[in-house]
Amino acid sequence: MDLKQLASAIEQISAEKGIAPEKVLGAIESAIAAAYKKEYRKRSEVIRAKFDLKTGDLSFYQVKTVVDPSEVIILKEEEAPVEMREKPSSAKASEGGEEGEETLPRFNSDRQILVEDAEKITSDAKSGDELEFPLEGRSDFGRIAAQTAKQVVLQAIREAERSSIREEFSNKEGEIMSGQIQRFERGSVYVNLGRAMGIMYPNESIPGEHYRVGDRMRFYVLAVQDDARRPGIVLSRSHPNFVEKLFELEVPEIADGTVSIKNIAREPGSRTKIAVASNEDGIDPVGAAVGQRGTRVMAVTNELGNEKVDVVEWSDDPARFVSNALSPAKAKSIEVFPRREAKVLIPENQLSLAIGKGGQNVRLAAKLTGWKIDVRSQSNPEEVQEGGVAAAETKEEDGGSGKIVDDGMTPRLRESLDDEE
Repeated sequence: MDLKQLASAIEQISAEKGIAPEKVLGAIESAIAAAYKKEYRKRSEVIRAKFDLKTGDLSFYQVKTVVDPSEVIILKEEEAPVEMREKPSSAKASEGGEEGEETLPRFNSDRQILVEDAEKITSDAKSGDELEFPLEGRSDFGRIAAQTAKQVVLQAIREAERSSIREEFSNKEGEIMSGQIQRFERGSVYVNLGRAMGIMYPNESIPGEHYRVGDRMRFYVLAVQDDARRPGIVLSRSHPNFVEKLFELEVPEIADGTVSIKNIAREPGSRTKIAVASNEDGIDPVGAAVGQRGTRVMAVTNELGNEKVDVVEWSDDPARFVSNALSPAKAKSIEVFPRREAKVLIPENQLSLAIGKGGQNVRLAAKLTGWKIDVRSQSNPEEVQEGGVAAAETKEEDGGSGKIVDDGMTPRLRESLDDEE
């Protein structure tokens, strides 16, 4: 082991993995300490290694924690069985206590030192302090010890790399990122995001959308997980907030808050309705979102794989909002009932347009407004239309990325409806 080459190795690993040099050095010191302990010291001891990057000198220390006699149970050597003597101080002594009763740990001279003895070394020693005792320097280790060191340093670097990635991506949750599709596994899509690998579970993809290895696409960062057993970054293209973030990218008025998105109702891969409102007089929210000749909404539609997007104007007046939500159909009259229910009369020639294929248009309108909507013909208002009744139902899905509760409402809409109640 050529210790003098470690400094350059640390710099290389730090640059490649994006980890602070101090963390790489700490991983290497832990690995060398593990090898030293494996080869020369007792299993119950705590060993620490310190490497001087300037001189290449390596030193070893035994670490002991200062404890007060009242905090431990001190057994005489002859009173403790051999197996108890070898156990670390974290083991609990039963000492005749009842099951479940909290007991003190046994004193372990390999890991601990009493306050009175510690004060002989340093006068200001107190319980909880750590004292280091120098050990003989070594640089030759056996095969097993070297293998132990390798495992320790690789594990420590992996953990440091995961921590660094979590810190980098934690503030990107709820944002849009661009990534390259890497591979497919059990219906999930793995995406290369640069330093990290993201995963899009099957229920987070757009139905009917085809993905190919090497394609570069945009994704919504749904969650950043702290779980070493699973991919840390969960992505989505089907989430309603993906549409909202796309509009923020394409519409400056939405990005700067002049126009706000009140709610989004989406059936991924098919159709989306988005309600917008202006926060300044003289600004047409629908016109701003659609753009000149529909260029802005077309850019969003192209990103969604030609998913149809309806932009409607938000209104505090329930009847007007419900009417707008049923666009492109034109309502003739709307009757509002308690418990957020509305009956809408539509001209006969626009009835199929208002209901939509399979009741999709009225279903999305109900989800967008949070109202139960009953669409009927103006010429026959007593007849209930097939697929013409829809309500904003609450559904729960669990697609591997955690439970997602979706009642079709943004927090802003939900708060406003709760206030009405």
